[in-house]
Amino acid sequence: MPRGSGSRGVELWQSGADARLLSVRNGSLFALDPQTGEPITAFSDSGRLNLVPEGAQTFSLTSSGPLVVNDVIIITGTVDGAGDSGTTWRGVQSEDVRGFDVRSGELLWTFHAVPREGEFGTETWGNDSWRDSGDLGSWCCLSADEELGYVYVPFTAPTAAYYGGHRPGDNLYSNSLVAIDVITGERVWHFQMVHHDVWEYDNVGPPVLGDIVVEGRPIKAVMQANKTGWVYVFDRVTGEPVWPIEEIPVPQSDVPGEQLSATQPFPTKPAPIATQGITEADIIDYPEIGQIARATVANFVIGPIFTPPTLISEKPGGTQGTLTLPGSWGSANWNTGAFDPDTGYYYGFTNDIPRVYRLEATEDPEAEMAYWSPNREAPYLDGIPLTKPPWGRITAIDMNRGEHIWQVANGDSLSDHPDLENLNLSNLGIASRPAALLTKTLLFIGEGSNNHGGTQPNMWGTAFRAYDKLTGDVLWSTDLPSATTSSPMSYVHEGKQYIVVAVGSLGDPGQWVALALP
Repeated sequence: MPRGSGSRGVELWQSGADARLLSVRNGSLFALDPQTGEPITAFSDSGRLNLVPEGAQTFSLTSSGPLVVNDVIIITGTVDGAGDSGTTWRGVQSEDVRGFDVRSGELLWTFHAVPREGEFGTETWGNDSWRDSGDLGSWCCLSADEELGYVYVPFTAPTAAYYGGHRPGDNLYSNSLVAIDVITGERVWHFQMVHHDVWEYDNVGPPVLGDIVVEGRPIKAVMQANKTGWVYVFDRVTGEPVWPIEEIPVPQSDVPGEQLSATQPFPTKPAPIATQGITEADIIDYPEIGQIARATVANFVIGPIFTPPTLISEKPGGTQGTLTLPGSWGSANWNTGAFDPDTGYYYGFTNDIPRVYRLEATEDPEAEMAYWSPNREAPYLDGIPLTKPPWGRITAIDMNRGEHIWQVANGDSLSDHPDLENLNLSNLGIASRPAALLTKTLLFIGEGSNNHGGTQPNMWGTAFRAYDKLTGDVLWSTDLPSATTSSPMSYVHEGKQYIVVAVGSLGDPGQWVALALP
């Protein structure tokens, strides 16, 4: 019965002699005896809890797996998704956050990702669009502070992700980090990173908890990376930004019916860990292909971050959309970041591959929106992106000061391309989504797999490296049988420390590789 799509994680809970292993498969939460694998008969329906909400057709997965905090199982997941760029939006199920009793499976509370009547935030959905909006949830990993009893939920973009004329307003809780009381299910605080999103700038990475000291003041912090390339830092008790976050005017849309927010939040610290927006100076200027790149970019609108999607023009010389960084796959994604409690350093991993925000009028008579995004692929020059490398980066940030310490390219790509091989370029970086492991002295990270969509298909590699976590220098490197697909883990057995890496790629089997010093 538990076969089928995985949950990207399992959870182990134990209280005295009572223990259970929790896993989500095919729309059900299973509670198993960790010693025998047998279902816990006292849990829900003989060890199985149906997660498909009433009125929904599916519950496909939890992107981070279940999380247990103070005897409450917190579940998020994908319910009846309408998709990012479809032409329908009405009546799609909201991907709510739910809390269940770990012993019985009883539903304790539901936090509505899209507020309902009488709840905080409904006024941010104009024209009562909250009544029909859904497909908004937490795609990635939850984090929790057990002492506070808070779970931190990173919410995604609203439907549809590239046109919002049907949902005027800021649209809570899209693109928000929300602290929820695990006992009551009530909102403690929230912060919205992107108002009225039309870029799919999700909070798709995990909230990272860590204790920092800023100007002599100890702070229990939560650090949230976003596809925008910023890492937003808050006091995780109160939700107050550690450094000011300013509302700054941004470009407005000329798409009929679209009303963007006049301002967006810009963190003053730390600086972004990826390129934001595109200027002519960001376009590759290498001999021969540089001229082609500039001619290609002339077909698109470019500008600062939050330059809105544009309508495709069929006229000669008309625009083919908005070319921008970050694109809809973002810069920081589910893999960012890692925090070092010894130094207060945060490590972010980003890709810098432009995409196109283009809209066109819908011709489907059943469409519920006037405009939709047919695709967001940006052109390449024989596989080379239009913008300058590095296309994949690792950045270390001192969170006690909010300052970058070092930034290096993650790996190398395309350096043997005929148009690049004679240019004596430094490492160009790999646009992928690798996750890291920190030890007392090292940062372990791979180059990333081609299993993950949204990155350049020929940008992946089998190298796995150990960096000096203080300087970014590569101290050791090896090639694995395939590319890394997840974060490594470490453990000590009989006095020897092991690093275990999950690898696999399209065409290669999934494997574990264990490494250790002689």
